[in-house]
Amino acid sequence: MEKLHDLQEIFQARIDADEKIEPKDWMPDAYRKTLIRQIAQHAHSEIVGMLPEGNWISRAPSLRRKVALLAKVQDEAGHGLYLYSAAETLGVDRETLIDELHTGKAKYSSIFNYPTLSWADIGAIGWLVDGAAIMNQVMLTRTSYGPYARAMVRICKEESFHQRQGYEILLTLCRGSEAQKAMAQDALNRWWWPSLMMFGPSDKDSQHTEQSMRWRIKRKTNDEIRQQFVDATVPQAEFLGITIPDPDLQWNESRGHYDFGPINWDEFWQVVNGNGPCNRERIRARVKAHEEGAWVREAALAYAEKRKARNAAATKVA
Repeated sequence: MEKLHDLQEIFQARIDADEKIEPKDWMPDAYRKTLIRQIAQHAHSEIVGMLPEGNWISRAPSLRRKVALLAKVQDEAGHGLYLYSAAETLGVDRETLIDELHTGKAKYSSIFNYPTLSWADIGAIGWLVDGAAIMNQVMLTRTSYGPYARAMVRICKEESFHQRQGYEILLTLCRGSEAQKAMAQDALNRWWWPSLMMFGPSDKDSQHTEQSMRWRIKRKTNDEIRQQFVDATVPQAEFLGITIPDPDLQWNESRGHYDFGPINWDEFWQVVNGNGPCNRERIRARVKAHEEGAWVREAALAYAEKRKARNAAATKVA
């Protein structure tokens, strides 16, 4: 027991010194479990997040937009790959993680359970959803677990491009016809509040924030990042010439931040618990894709085994 206490003290001292924890280092079981939960949820979100955008690939308004959207969806698949790989360094099997997603045991970001009703929604996802993701993910480049932090460096670079791409879509619409600008406003009306919910429950209701902050898995609280997002996004909306759907939104000179209205946490928990507009549709699509891709995985594994046997035979001969 004393030895365990010493290991925990050494571990926390390394965290406090801003050292990176690597896969073969000793770590508390709770730290490992917290990372697996968070990284897996992040990976699932990247993969499920391909679905609302993939819905518009065949309906993009031009070839240029189609190519850009295809590239973005491909990037999200890559992000999922990096993150599943990071989770595997903690001793969890990827198939286990995917099974937990498909059976509803694991969660993913609530934002991806909302439908994309118009092309402007693709712009809103890039601007707001990827913008919110960047606020979280830049912080994660300094997270205490090395493989997670390193994966986030490349992800952040690509997400930053996605955010600019989405904003440019909305800027084009806002500079177009009245109908196009109205489409952009409608998308903002529907995506604003779900985007604020993306940062997770308020600090007073969060089960994990305090410990994650102590372990430096997280560097800022949910409410701190949410405020940062609002402060950065309001001027961008003003430049577009569209209005954020919050009558309580106003600059607070004494705080040096924007005040904003109450978030509908009942809606958030409904969506998180599987009762959002597209929860069942998203999981069905993921399960279908996984089942239909089984032959590809089997072929890849068979090829890897055959190559491994061939290399082993060549080594024996040598």
